[in-house]
Amino acid sequence: MNEDYDYSYSQDRELSWLKFNQRVLDLAHHNEVPLLEKCKFVAIFSSNLDEFFRVRVGSINDMLEMSPQHQDVRSHLTPHQQLAKIHETARTLCAYKDQTVQSLEKELAYYDITHERIQDLNKQDRTFINDYFKHQISPILSPMVMNKVHPFPHLENGSLYIVASLKEELEDYFGLVQLPSACRRLILLPGNTVRYVLAEEVLLYFVDKIFKNYIVKNSGIISVTRSADLIIDEELEDYYEDYRQMMKQLLKKRRGLHAVRLESQGPLDDKVKKYLLKHIDLSEECYYMSQSPINMKYLFDLLKAVPEKSKMTLSYPPFSPYPAQDFDMEASITRQVLKDDKLLSFPYESMTPFIRLLKECANDKETISIKITIYRLAKEAKIVKYLCEAAENGKDVVVLMELRARFDEENNILFSKVLEEAGCQILYGFEDYKVHSKICLITRKTHKGIVYITQIGTGNYNESTSRLYTDLSLMTHHQGIGEDAVRFFKNMAISNLDGDYQHLLVAPNSLKSSLINKIKEEAEKGSSGNIFMKMNSLTDRQIIDALAAASQAGTPIYLLIRGICCLVPGVHGKTENITVKSIVGQFLEHSRIYAFGKGHDAQVYISSADMMTRNTTKRVEIAVPIYDQRIKKRILDMVDIMCQDNINGKLLVGQEYISIKDQGEPMNSHQYFIEQAQKNSLTPKQGSWLQRWLKKLKA
Repeated sequence: MNEDYDYSYSQDRELSWLKFNQRVLDLAHHNEVPLLEKCKFVAIFSSNLDEFFRVRVGSINDMLEMSPQHQDVRSHLTPHQQLAKIHETARTLCAYKDQTVQSLEKELAYYDITHERIQDLNKQDRTFINDYFKHQISPILSPMVMNKVHPFPHLENGSLYIVASLKEELEDYFGLVQLPSACRRLILLPGNTVRYVLAEEVLLYFVDKIFKNYIVKNSGIISVTRSADLIIDEELEDYYEDYRQMMKQLLKKRRGLHAVRLESQGPLDDKVKKYLLKHIDLSEECYYMSQSPINMKYLFDLLKAVPEKSKMTLSYPPFSPYPAQDFDMEASITRQVLKDDKLLSFPYESMTPFIRLLKECANDKETISIKITIYRLAKEAKIVKYLCEAAENGKDVVVLMELRARFDEENNILFSKVLEEAGCQILYGFEDYKVHSKICLITRKTHKGIVYITQIGTGNYNESTSRLYTDLSLMTHHQGIGEDAVRFFKNMAISNLDGDYQHLLVAPNSLKSSLINKIKEEAEKGSSGNIFMKMNSLTDRQIIDALAAASQAGTPIYLLIRGICCLVPGVHGKTENITVKSIVGQFLEHSRIYAFGKGHDAQVYISSADMMTRNTTKRVEIAVPIYDQRIKKRILDMVDIMCQDNINGKLLVGQEYISIKDQGEPMNSHQYFIEQAQKNSLTPKQGSWLQRWLKKLKA
């Protein structure tokens, strides 16, 4: 029953995540955030909440069925208690979203961007909507009436439906019509300004025509959210010899998983609501009514419709990653990395140097092999192109492809086939462990013998998200790290999770235990020690307890955690030496940095791993030490700026996040790093032709 845990300084994981999503929605109320960017944050909030219900609420529902008396190790709550608190909090957040959307629509109207009510349209616009429904929507509709011949259908996850209570003579029926996926949701009205209605509103308006043989008593817009959890059972693994084929079958299975939420836009008639809840097997607490549109993805299409002139004033200034300060792009990337370790900082710097490194090594004579782990890729990935090119040029290319990257499974299945056809050797993850590490090993055979270039990062090899996520990417010629990388890929090939490494910290075997030991070492120094950890989430109970023990020893601890934090700081006698801050802003904070000690002597690691139990015990993760003093100083300087951020940053006090905008000089770390990257891109690189020319000019 988990009686041995101290719950005075820990809190529930799911409720902490909901507080993170509230911080995302809070950005839509910040004066310094441009109006169109506020709309994006509302859409992101909505998408985040949908995924939360699909993944987390789905998992807790499963736990409720399998082990109803199980108590969470952080909150001591049973699944039933967790669900009750989740629904209470989520309902409050949905009301906050309604209020936010209403406020934004008023602001948008000031700039002639208006969400129109169909019943309020003039005659000309009504004619347009009539024609649009008749020619664009009606021909592809498949309405159905539930009766003895037509039983209640399967409602697809996330799809929008119109539900109607119908009457025919003395009989009552229920009708459903799905908004087809082929139907464009945002419908722009004619004119010189941006005026729009939504397709589901058009369906609702014409519901009498859709069910023309019936009297429509009432109707509404609904959507069902289904669990996305996929469990790979042993029987399925035995049945399918081809792992890709098995994953395809599992993806089909996802469509039919159990419902976790019913939503409606506006209130539903009580009989309709009870009918729906009964047939999708949900209780009343799983029903959510909102005044704003159920799914906010249409906002991204709306932003595209805004004239460029308005976008310039209502959005963040256009941003593209700058050339990396560590590289001279006119010279060989390979030679530069073989001379000095290099660091890329995304999204402020471009991923181009790493892609160029792959391209060079795919075509040079000294490279004999490239080995890489892949979790998520862009839809059009240059990395895949150069891996294929390397294989076609006779290099030994090994790709460890994780097919179970949630919601990217289909993309990874496709790329694994492309890579295999080009001659790459494809490995897959383990039965119970996802491979989430980000490592690339390039082996070169030179006149000096075998040399290695090892790239290890905090984020995916995804050219698209590298423009949106803050991540770090180390490229090192350190021979010991390279030899560890060789051992890592050999162990992955033979399904050995217990390998020994001299430099790398690798989960599930050594990462958590090594970090706990380093936390203990700093705790032994008392107030002279120092611990900094940056991550997306902290849920691992053992890490939480180790940090609390270090705090009790007087060691100052600073945690920069974007999302879930199950540790409660500031508890007297327990966690009073721990500071927790969350940064949520223009870019998605994604880098993981661990630092133990101070200044020149600090041990600094970057990693793919969050301090979540799933990462530390159920995933293959890597943390790499930073040995180069210049790069170490650069990372610690970045940490210092992030700790000063009082614009995007909020401080966790007890279990609530508070604004710190009035504390010190204003600091927006995202804007600071943009300006620094721009400044560095204008400085001639050491050894570049421009710097040589300037030296000659001075001479």
